Amino acid sequence: MVLISVVIPVYNGEATIRATIASVLDQSFRDFELIVIDDGSTDNTVEIVKAIADPRISVFSYANAGQAESRNRGAKLASGEFLSFIDADDLWTPDKLDAQLQALKDRPDAAVAYSWTAHVDEGDRFFRHGPRLSFEGNVYEKLIINDFVGSGSNVLVRKSAFFDVGGFETSFPPAEDWELWVRLAAKYQFVVVPKAQILYRTLTRSASFNLAKMEASSLKVIDRIFQDAPESLKQFEPLCLGHRYKYLTYKALDLTPERKRARSAFRFLALALYFDRDLWRRRVVWKVLLRTTATLLFPESWMRRLVDRYPKPFDIEALLIHMRFPDDVR
Repeated sequence: MVLISVVIPVYNGEATIRATIASVLDQSFRDFELIVIDDGSTDNTVEIVKAIADPRISVFSYANAGQAESRNRGAKLASGEFLSFIDADDLWTPDKLDAQLQALKDRPDAAVAYSWTAHVDEGDRFFRHGPRLSFEGNVYEKLIINDFVGSGSNVLVRKSAFFDVGGFETSFPPAEDWELWVRLAAKYQFVVVPKAQILYRTLTRSASFNLAKMEASSLKVIDRIFQDAPESLKQFEPLCLGHRYKYLTYKALDLTPERKRARSAFRFLALALYFDRDLWRRRVVWKVLLRTTATLLFPESWMRRLVDRYPKPFDIEALLIHMRFPDDVR
């Protein structure tokens, strides 16, 4: 029996699955199994996985049911005391499992360990940081306002806690991971490893890059969160919406400038300003407006050259850095 079970859900991931698996096999912590759940792939994903000679790997194929169900299927097959999930296009640093496991050993009252995230592009080049927040213990109030965990490839969770709260909800793709973290935080303590250990790859064809789908899913998750939240916390729903629309704004402006995404960014930013009035006082708004307006006015080829030559004026990393919590929930 192993200590940690790692689950990779994958659908047509032939372009990235080999590198993702390599980042898991390169972990300094060695006592794990790697369960690959093939979600009905029609490319060479399964052949690539089966060609990797490592006894810790097992692959199971199912009819397509989506990422959340694939994660749940992997968890049911897991023999480890702890679970960790990684999407088939993301990467881990070699110390990820080791550091998170040690954090949970140091805090036996905690059930979930998370780390910081760095965002990389399709060529694995870094382009911005994810949230660098260090909330620990009872993080429920903070997590309902903003998903500071950041992705489904992040946490190490005690398997008993995962099943206690019911696993991933399959009706919220692609925001089902945030909804699960909130349910876990309602019952269990969290602990942080304050360093970037998850390399979250942004692919223009990925589900998380479908802005309309992400917006619709986020609104469903927020509705569920505040239906279940205590009455005293329902006042934070507008702030939560403001944070989510800020997130959608910088998702729309990630990587190569495109007019279609810039129009979405304008709408998302307007909604963020509506729900979070404090955002009007922050200079970052004008940086975002500058990049969005320029993307709409200039040819896309010009914008690519501008961003390459003068990255700072168009840098939206400050959107993430400037996320604030009200004084009474810090």
